[in-house]
Amino acid sequence: MSADDLLTRTPLTYVAVGDSFTEGVGDPGPDGAFRGWADRFAEHLAAAVPEVRYANLAVRGKLIRQIVTDQLPRALELEPDLVTLCAGGNDVLRPGADPDALARILEHAVRRLRAQGAEVVLFTGVNISDGYMRARIGHFARFYLNIRSIADRHGCRVVDQWSMGALTDPRAWDDDRLHMSPEGHRRLALKVCEAVGVPVEGSGDEPWPPAPAADGRADAARENLRWAREFLVPWIGRRLTGRSSGDGVRAKRPDALPLRPHDPADR
Repeated sequence: MSADDLLTRTPLTYVAVGDSFTEGVGDPGPDGAFRGWADRFAEHLAAAVPEVRYANLAVRGKLIRQIVTDQLPRALELEPDLVTLCAGGNDVLRPGADPDALARILEHAVRRLRAQGAEVVLFTGVNISDGYMRARIGHFARFYLNIRSIADRHGCRVVDQWSMGALTDPRAWDDDRLHMSPEGHRRLALKVCEAVGVPVEGSGDEPWPPAPAADGRADAARENLRWAREFLVPWIGRRLTGRSSGDGVRAKRPDALPLRPHDPADR
């Protein structure tokens, strides 16, 4: 289906499926609840389509099997015209992860969504050349190559974050260095619009303004220690004890509710 055909559907039902990336962690709204690129994209979509119904089933911390088991059935119930599906990042971070096995699970979900007639948008991740996830870069790269193959086989659209130089800037990321900042989410929403064919002003790839002067080594070391204390140690603790940041968290928008043009995606 072409972008023009998709955008003429009335109503158009859009469902977002995934983990913290899609829930919007790192991008708090005025009420403190997370907004994120999916909400922002839905608002752009509502400005281009007469009637949009939007559901966001994503929950932070979820692994790919949990997403397929818990979110996919609900997504299919909603009979979506468009689904954004991003899953597997939390799995690849774990020791012993098999990118090929994860891709097979993802492809099962894509096959079911496409069989029902939904347009599906998949995502590669960001090209991380440094930082604490650098040791996993080979696993991430293999998983993203699988994602591109899945998209080719099933006619899915792809948001290629790997090629987005703008997302390698530290300002695109939250203090935890794992989730995007509000500006990162804003830019990604524009990139999703580009992949789907939603007309918008601006580009997610536009250059950043000049960065302020870097802190000295001592300041950088103190910041790294603060980050490790506040974010890395608790993250490791959850992994060791089998807990998740998503324990007890429910989807923020489990029903496909109407979204009027220029309205925020209220929870």
